[in-house]
Amino acid sequence: MPSAPPGSLAAAIELASALLATDPAQAGRRARDILQATPDDPRGRLILGSALRRQGDFAAARAVLEPLARAYPNAALTQYELGLAFSGLGDAPAGIDVLRRAVGLKPDLAEAWKALGDELFRAGDVAGAEAAFKAHVRAAVRDPHLMGAADALFADDAVLAERLLRAHLDRRPDDVAARQLLAQACVQLGRRDEAQGLLAACLQADPGRDGARFQLAELLFHQQKAAEALPHIRALLAREPDDPAFRNLLAACLGMVGDYGPAIEIYERLLADYPKHPRIWLNLGHALRTVGRRDDAVAAYRQCIALAPGLGDAYWSLANLKTASATAGIEAAMRSQLARSDLTDDDRLHLHYALGKALEDRGEPAGAFGQYSAGAELRRKDLRYDADETTALMRRSVALFTPAFFETRADAGSPSDAPIFVVGLPRSGSTLIEQILASHSLVEGTMELPDIALIAQGLIRPRAGGAAPYPDVLAGLDAGQLSALGEAYIERTRVQRKSGRPFFVDKMPNNFHHIGLIQLILPNARIIDARRHPLGSGFSAFRQHFAHGHAFSYDLADLGRYYRDYVELMAHFDAVLPGRIHRVIYEDLVEDTEREVLRLLDDCGLPFEPGCLKFYENARAVRTVSSEQVRRPIFREGLEQWRAYEPWLDPLKTALGPALEGWRGNRA
Repeated sequence: MPSAPPGSLAAAIELASALLATDPAQAGRRARDILQATPDDPRGRLILGSALRRQGDFAAARAVLEPLARAYPNAALTQYELGLAFSGLGDAPAGIDVLRRAVGLKPDLAEAWKALGDELFRAGDVAGAEAAFKAHVRAAVRDPHLMGAADALFADDAVLAERLLRAHLDRRPDDVAARQLLAQACVQLGRRDEAQGLLAACLQADPGRDGARFQLAELLFHQQKAAEALPHIRALLAREPDDPAFRNLLAACLGMVGDYGPAIEIYERLLADYPKHPRIWLNLGHALRTVGRRDDAVAAYRQCIALAPGLGDAYWSLANLKTASATAGIEAAMRSQLARSDLTDDDRLHLHYALGKALEDRGEPAGAFGQYSAGAELRRKDLRYDADETTALMRRSVALFTPAFFETRADAGSPSDAPIFVVGLPRSGSTLIEQILASHSLVEGTMELPDIALIAQGLIRPRAGGAAPYPDVLAGLDAGQLSALGEAYIERTRVQRKSGRPFFVDKMPNNFHHIGLIQLILPNARIIDARRHPLGSGFSAFRQHFAHGHAFSYDLADLGRYYRDYVELMAHFDAVLPGRIHRVIYEDLVEDTEREVLRLLDDCGLPFEPGCLKFYENARAVRTVSSEQVRRPIFREGLEQWRAYEPWLDPLKTALGPALEGWRGNRA
């Protein structure tokens, strides 16, 4: 209700302003009445301009607001409304300029930051949009008790923010806004599980809190829990179907669960609305590559480069197709970008890898290795990897998993025989093995599923009270718990299985760490060990920039130790579970494909089908860096590729120790 005296000009302005949100046409009529009485009143003109803008008459709104903004250049709300009018007219540069003026005049004008972020996103200024959205989150905090924490988060001081927020929550434990900010601090501090719990509690207390819901959906996606994120994204889109961030995240999650057709459609519709956004072109390129539309993927990556010449990921994605060498123009562009002093480390490392691939294709191993090393050094700075921890995990596994340990738990686990696990090191032929198996009428290829690792992480989580580390914690689980974990894996992976075939491949390489867990919870699953010469797989992994995971692969000594631990652990399982693991040596598969395919199918209990030898004709989506290679017949060119780089591989050889000679294991 108006607070001014009834019938006064102030009361009329209050009422007209209040109507803007619910009935802009009525607000406009009230504003015209005000202006008829007082033609020069700036408040009436601002309300009229806003009403016209809200009704979609952007030209009329501009005609009202532009002279008002000139007359009152320090009025932030007027600048904000004029910026929205320019945006509505499609004049992005003018809209961005005026919105920047608005937030400069009033930095706590949250809606102006949001509008500026939207306009920068539309213009393809990814960094600018992210900065504006971050400022919007900060400005949207109105509670003076939370502003200090919001300022700390804005300055990337999550430690201070957490301290302030926990002190505040001690006094006001039911403050949902404080819990949401604390979740953001936990994400910055790398405590994603805690953040997830906080955001879930926020939504339980306030289901309409869309900011928390979007944070939770993003967090779930980055934890590779796309199936859990999808309901949250769809709930957001039900209220705001045109929001580009919601649509982009939906497409990414659909891709993660294997629904590439709908994901590509969403990206294409987004690009119809935001044709200048380079990262949407990049995402579209990734999706097109996965489904085998190579030429369309190349076109998408090139469009991305045209829009954002410094976006290193686009150059690397183009190089990572591994089917064509870089053109002279692309190579010159990469060198030009690397010469920039303002390039981000992320863009720089991608460019180093892409330029390394170009030099490798040209037969310049010294230059190529230098570029790969430069990229790896930059990547390693952002990763935490401790080779001693990997060795300790291996030794705990060897100590725990004895024949007696498995014998006493022989009746536990899910009875399902559906999974076929392909484990090993990356770049050792696992994608080829999956493609061969997925060309069988009874087997579905999925992807590198995170679910076994997530189950293991769930067992580690309760260690605060002094519980045993992983895998020792498995000793405390009874048969019912082990069976429940197996059934949970089968249920969690159901979203990835589209065809209804009785068997499916999970080719997460690092699952070799969890063979003991797999044996306990899924004793009837098949396990395939994809193995390659350690210098071949080691160099191939070193020269590859992975989108996520494989933190050991950016240092040759770490790579050697990792491979050595892997060989020792697999030898242990060969001894305590004889015949349980089927080993495929990549070199043997290349040299005598038919024999190795027959062995593989026989060990999996599958009848021979000719399609398994013509795996390259399989048009299924392939979501790894080897996607283009497995769409061609087997070729020998890559087998000895590492030999050209042998002068620089001494750290790898030294770290491998006895594994350099005994790497074939029981297939020697």
